[in-house]
Amino acid sequence: MRVLFAGTPAVAVPSLDALVKAGFDVVAVLTRPDAPLGRKRVMTPSPVAARAEELGIDIIRAAKVDADTTARIAECAPDVAAIVAYGGIVPRPALDIPAHGWVNLHFSLLPAWRGAAPVQRSLMAGDDITGAVTFQLEEGLDTGPVFGTLTESVRPDDTAGDLLERLSVSGAVLLGQTLSAIEAGQASPQPQAGEVSLAPKLTLEDGRLDWQKPALALDRQARGVTPEPGAWTTLEGHRVKLEPVGLRPEVKDLAPGTIRVDGKSVLVGTGSHAVELGRIQPAGKKMMSSADWARGLAAPERVVFE
Repeated sequence: MRVLFAGTPAVAVPSLDALVKAGFDVVAVLTRPDAPLGRKRVMTPSPVAARAEELGIDIIRAAKVDADTTARIAECAPDVAAIVAYGGIVPRPALDIPAHGWVNLHFSLLPAWRGAAPVQRSLMAGDDITGAVTFQLEEGLDTGPVFGTLTESVRPDDTAGDLLERLSVSGAVLLGQTLSAIEAGQASPQPQAGEVSLAPKLTLEDGRLDWQKPALALDRQARGVTPEPGAWTTLEGHRVKLEPVGLRPEVKDLAPGTIRVDGKSVLVGTGSHAVELGRIQPAGKKMMSSADWARGLAAPERVVFE
């Protein structure tokens, strides 16, 4: 079966590898254009493009699926298109090209967390169970019927990066199984059922910690925005990036935002009880342990995050 693969970030690479390994004829890869990365803003191919180059697969680089991109997809004559975090909308003319349509691997248990940041929003909401599904892509936002589902427990210390890494591997297996079922004429997608929730793309503001909130809410927020856009606060008007925090429920006498050095631990007060900082990146400096940062403060007991 001829497959067009659409994807951009690193979490899509395991799916591309799985389809190639399974023997599908991946005729082309659709991915976002090269983008500037790092302080020197070096133009860099997407992780999917880089892997496609290694595999010798033709690449279609496109910021959106416009008329020209649709024509290039049609030239590939795919039987089916598999899409994993491509990062753009697929309009009806392109959806109609493959005989078996487009199969989307989505990292949530639809209809929960439809949108661009399902894992991140799931963690921020405090879900205990998440997962991934394959579904038939439609013009609506993640509304199509579901082919297959897998579930994944959320661990207490999971960040969005941790959870996405696990789901990208297990989801790649699910995607391969779904395409095999379609090829064999045994696929039977079912309409989505359950409560709908939305997972819009994260912004920088989603990472800002409000120390008046309870510690548990801050812990969930910090893990949900790690590694990107990252949890942060302000100190003397400057943005300070923080890695996920740990809960310290026995410490309840710290005012919100106030820090305390407790041995090798750095604690911060919240609206409920204290949290323990992991690493911290002050403005203009590299990420460092919170203990090292605190040792450099003249009067740590006077430091208050805003």
